[in-house]
Amino acid sequence: MSTKVSDHILERLRAWGVEEVFGYPGDGINGLLAAWGRAENRPRFVQSRHEEMSAFEAVGYAKFSGRIGVCAATSGPGAIHLLNGLYDAKLDHVPVLAIVGQTNRTAMGGSYQQEVDLHTLYKDVASEFVETVTVPEQLPNVLDRAIRTAYARRCPTALIIPGDVQELDYSPPTHAFKMVPSSLGMSEFTAAPTDEALRRAADVLNAGEKVAVLVGQGAAGAVAEVREVAELLGAGVAKALLGKDVLSDELPYVTGPIGLLGSRPSYELMRDCDTLLTIGSSFPYTQFMPEFGKARGVQIDIDAHMIGMRYPYEVNLIGDAQATLRRLIPLLKAEGRSRKWYDTVCANVKRWHATMERRAAVAADPINPEYVARALDPLLPDDAILTSDSGSVANWYARHITMRPGMRGSLSGTLATMGPGVPYAIGAKFAHPDRPVFALVGDGAMQMNGLAEMITAAKYRDLWPDPRLVVAVWNNQDLNQVTWEMRAMEGAPSFLPSQSIPDVQYAAFARSLGLTGIRVEKPEDVEAAWRAGLEADGPAVLEFLTDPAVPPIPPHASWEQMEATAASILKGDADRGSVIKQGLKAKVQEFLPGRAKQ
Repeated sequence: MSTKVSDHILERLRAWGVEEVFGYPGDGINGLLAAWGRAENRPRFVQSRHEEMSAFEAVGYAKFSGRIGVCAATSGPGAIHLLNGLYDAKLDHVPVLAIVGQTNRTAMGGSYQQEVDLHTLYKDVASEFVETVTVPEQLPNVLDRAIRTAYARRCPTALIIPGDVQELDYSPPTHAFKMVPSSLGMSEFTAAPTDEALRRAADVLNAGEKVAVLVGQGAAGAVAEVREVAELLGAGVAKALLGKDVLSDELPYVTGPIGLLGSRPSYELMRDCDTLLTIGSSFPYTQFMPEFGKARGVQIDIDAHMIGMRYPYEVNLIGDAQATLRRLIPLLKAEGRSRKWYDTVCANVKRWHATMERRAAVAADPINPEYVARALDPLLPDDAILTSDSGSVANWYARHITMRPGMRGSLSGTLATMGPGVPYAIGAKFAHPDRPVFALVGDGAMQMNGLAEMITAAKYRDLWPDPRLVVAVWNNQDLNQVTWEMRAMEGAPSFLPSQSIPDVQYAAFARSLGLTGIRVEKPEDVEAAWRAGLEADGPAVLEFLTDPAVPPIPPHASWEQMEATAASILKGDADRGSVIKQGLKAKVQEFLPGRAKQ
């Protein structure tokens, strides 16, 4: 039996070590699906409920495994649906390969059904490499190059394969003019700056008396080196959210998250420092970094394209974080440094943890959303993987979850899209089937994507040696982050027709799938629910009814505001908490006459 193009694609994916492809079927990839049948489902085809979820699952898989995530979709609408997840990969610098179908070559240009100009559609999201396979001899080169590019540039790439090409007999490129051969694999590589650049960086850092370090996901391979640098320089370390799992939050000088969802100690670290060292982060919010001219700066990043654009750094070091820091450390001087700055940073961190504990203990109606995250924190296993969705839940993930060595966590950092929390978690389970995974999700994101994807979790639960996949839903019937942004930035009250969402029975839905489902309506039941989720013999949905009137206080709020109760922070202001609840029917009636009871 001849080898088809589709057979060769799967064979080549296996040769690259690809074990899962996240996808959804359609006639535009029928040739590939037939090849999967002949290959006995190797690599495994993981069927999501929607192509966007396939892409998110591939991103989650790549983030937590360090290997390329692969997704597949049919022509036209399937290829379109992948885009949001692929943009998430692009903006967070994650290696993902999309394999998409296309109408037959004979029909292209004929306004045929599901014919979309995929090259134009994908030329931005897969700008580093997108190619259409028109003859078998293009393989394996284009597939190999797509994978190498995804790894080397940390980006999404795409292959477009017309349906009739999938069915052609495979013939390799020959030793001939205008043929392009290929080979498997790529070695690890390390970029490193020059000795002169390192000396200049060391001079800046050694001159600083109040050093701040900012780390992102690019520092993940340099944990020991970051710690050594921080301790040599007596520095505090703030973390961009994509770098939340880089350093343990148990270290006394780690100030936690930075930015609008960040901590007060991180805000003060940046406000008061005289020297900034940024490692592996492209954190974009300049207003949370030192005032221009107040601090000298050094940046380390492996990507020259992403360096030197967030702050006026004096020295920009292009190189791998670990290799660069190893060469920088011998040039740094610890002697003669005052401990006053270090002691101040550590005191602020200690005060922050105490403040967060007190805020989580404030009574709310019915449950304080901060308490839900706070109650989980001490129960987390040392090998836990966490995903957070976008929205107000990201505040609680950022501020109340203590990352310890061995734990992992991520979210949609740069695109900040709604809906990846649950599919990320499913991707994480395929990357690490022997580890417990927790998805922290708002009710808006759960309604958008999470509910349907629990069907996927139920479908594949028996493949995971550790069956624990705990999905926690903050059910406040409000698109809460945007509600508070409207109040803070627009000075407007909540616009209920856009912000109020239905009270869905998330736990009951889980139970209908044969999964564990627990609805929590009282604070005294929160901890028991978390324990039940940890003890479940498969995926679990924990639904917490939380108060939408608890505000995510910005990090530049005073310590007194941070420590105040939610009610006092609201300062009456027509008692917004009551407006949200008691005024709901009146507001709905105002905008949607005759439908108040709904």
